[in-house]
Amino acid sequence: MKAALHLAGPDDLGALTSLARTFHTEEGADMTDEDRDAGLRPLVEGIPHGAAYLIGPARAPIGYIVVTFAWSVQRGGMEGYIDEIYLRPAVRSRGIATEVVQTLGKVLSGAGVTTLHVRVDFQNEKARRLYARNGFEPDDRRAFLSREF
Repeated sequence: MKAALHLAGPDDLGALTSLARTFHTEEGADMTDEDRDAGLRPLVEGIPHGAAYLIGPARAPIGYIVVTFAWSVQRGGMEGYIDEIYLRPAVRSRGIATEVVQTLGKVLSGAGVTTLHVRVDFQNEKARRLYARNGFEPDDRRAFLSREF
């Protein structure tokens, strides 16, 4: 299957929100629809800090992927971060996620992004294998630390 990526725009907010709600429920993320909307709406309205892509046919997407951006002096330019990726359960384990990650890499590198990162739960072996197959490696020199406000 060709995992077409469709850059989500304002008209796609409903489909994107529905997919994200399903993903967040599946992951046990405690989010209100208001919080979800605050995170997704700017992406489809063109905020320069990230983008959301629907996966599959635009009229009946099978998933989505969100990438955010940051500037890195040491990497000499823009970095991308895969923030969320979701595929409907019925289409998983068919190589679609691999195709999406590869396509996203080509799109982003063509737009000048120098590096693509992803955070993966240590216990999520399936996701870790997916990213390892696609050239992602642990950075043994750095730890990802967080502070919420």
